[in-house]
Amino acid sequence: MTIFYNSSLQKATFFLTGFPGLEDLHGWISIPFCSIYLTVIVGNLTILHVIRTDATLHEPMYYFLAMLALTDLGLCLSTLPTVLGIFWFDAREIGIPACFTQLFFIHTLSLVESSVLLSMSVDRYVAICNPLHYSTILTPARVVKMGLISVLRSALFILPLPFLLKRFQYCRSHVLAHAYCLHLEIMKLACSSIIVNHVYGLFVVACTVGADSLIIFLSYALILRTVLSIASHQERLRALNTCVSHMCAVLLFYIPMIGLSLVHRFGEHLPHMVHLLMSYVYLLVPPLMNPIVYSIKTKQIRQRITKKFEFVKSLRCFWQG
Repeated sequence: MTIFYNSSLQKATFFLTGFPGLEDLHGWISIPFCSIYLTVIVGNLTILHVIRTDATLHEPMYYFLAMLALTDLGLCLSTLPTVLGIFWFDAREIGIPACFTQLFFIHTLSLVESSVLLSMSVDRYVAICNPLHYSTILTPARVVKMGLISVLRSALFILPLPFLLKRFQYCRSHVLAHAYCLHLEIMKLACSSIIVNHVYGLFVVACTVGADSLIIFLSYALILRTVLSIASHQERLRALNTCVSHMCAVLLFYIPMIGLSLVHRFGEHLPHMVHLLMSYVYLLVPPLMNPIVYSIKTKQIRQRITKKFEFVKSLRCFWQG
């Protein structure tokens, strides 16, 4: 399998990869992937619907949760067409414009998720360390600005990547290692030096995910200091309990990211299947688990979802009766 490069960039073609050696089982493999994608879509749409329709949830904490659900939904939909296209139709070809577009959305939404998690940590810090000024600090207008800044920052950092990749000619006889396009993979297929892409990629990671994770860690250090100064044991537990869902979301995002980075940097001797599984874990586990975690650990969300299901169940019984 080769990558064809013509005089026009638009005619260049990459080949995506499903699970090498298991092509005959792609139909069966698609079943768990379809289940995951369906769960991600339904779960995040449910979170968005509950927050939108319940006025009592129109608070900064839930606005940020809605942003997280939207980001997870977008990240899921960015990979769905090519992943299921391979499993169902063996549609492996992807043109460079389509590939670069997918790459832009995957990387941008990943950075947006990091930014939203940072905003949520700021929300928890203000709520616990400065509760009397919570409503004046995190006003609806300020929350909207934080969301817009998250999107703009991420998009502006990722926007140069397609243009940096567009400079190259892709003459090497290799296919992409995944069922979707990633910057790190594509630049390795270039014939010329990729040092600029390497340096810029590290710069982006340091300025976004690196800085975000550091600030999240510092915010929780301050939160912990404040919580430990509370005299009542029950109040301490109650304060910490409001952070559990967010801490789970942070771990669900950063642990797979760190794991995938370690596999790419030091796992060249590992089977290709390990690289594939880690990449799917990184892209699919956070969108899959975030709605579940928030539905279980956040009392207000859990109660509203339960009420919705009870209402639907009563309507069904009414029509059947």
